[in-house]
Amino acid sequence: MPGLLRHKMMLAGGVILLLLVTLSLAGSYFSPYDLYALDALSRLKSPTAQHWFGTDNFGRDVFTRVAYAIRISLLVGLSVAAAAGVFGLITGLLSAWYRPVDLIAMRICDGLFAFPSLLLAIAIVGILGPNTLNVVLALSLVYIPSIARVVRSAALVIKEKNYIEGLRAQGATSGRIIWRHILPNVMSPFIVQMTFIFSVAILTEAALSFLGSGVPAPIPSLGNLLLEGKKVIFTSWWMTFFPGISIIVLIFALNILGDGIRDLLDPTLRPLPRHVLATLRTRR
Repeated sequence: MPGLLRHKMMLAGGVILLLLVTLSLAGSYFSPYDLYALDALSRLKSPTAQHWFGTDNFGRDVFTRVAYAIRISLLVGLSVAAAAGVFGLITGLLSAWYRPVDLIAMRICDGLFAFPSLLLAIAIVGILGPNTLNVVLALSLVYIPSIARVVRSAALVIKEKNYIEGLRAQGATSGRIIWRHILPNVMSPFIVQMTFIFSVAILTEAALSFLGSGVPAPIPSLGNLLLEGKKVIFTSWWMTFFPGISIIVLIFALNILGDGIRDLLDPTLRPLPRHVLATLRTRR
């Protein structure tokens, strides 16, 4: 625990993310307003004690919808990170060990990298149809190459270590070497890349929904909430402000959490133990 307390950035990101998760799970349940209920008499009301984030152009409570939209964003981001992480990890490990797999898989990754991620995601969702599951599938396909490249690079370094050659000489199978000896040593960059993909997936999903190719209405997502507020941005600022600030805080929390995890897992960035520091001072 004391070691974790030294990584204040990671703790700050974890606390902010925990608060957002709590808001997304509990906010809509404790709100007295229905997620989809229309109230023409309460449309476009500014934030008050009754409606903390105001109401939208259909009289719906913006706080309730933002809380649920954060849940959708977290669900999409986590699903994309998990799916892309599993397939990217397997692809990267196999590409690093087997030359034929490397030639095929990396050329496919190069082809996917040739397209901007947002345009590629729009094209895939356009083919499959706009719904939450298809958004997850599209973004997972888009971000598998990023994880595969990171894992492959780390695995190639481990593959050249002397102890790997020793295991080969002793007759260890390829499967045993890959899963028992290379996999644990690539987990550090893999986990850091997963936090990055988590945050980028949330941002891309919001962009897709804002463009009308993501989570379809009336299901609230941060992107389509921004789309709804765009029409009245100069008269009803709260409809875009609160979804927008939610995206910013989500991405900020995940990025500093990822930076903190990187510092925690990287041995070159760890502070020296006290007895080592004392020895160095004595020698001076």
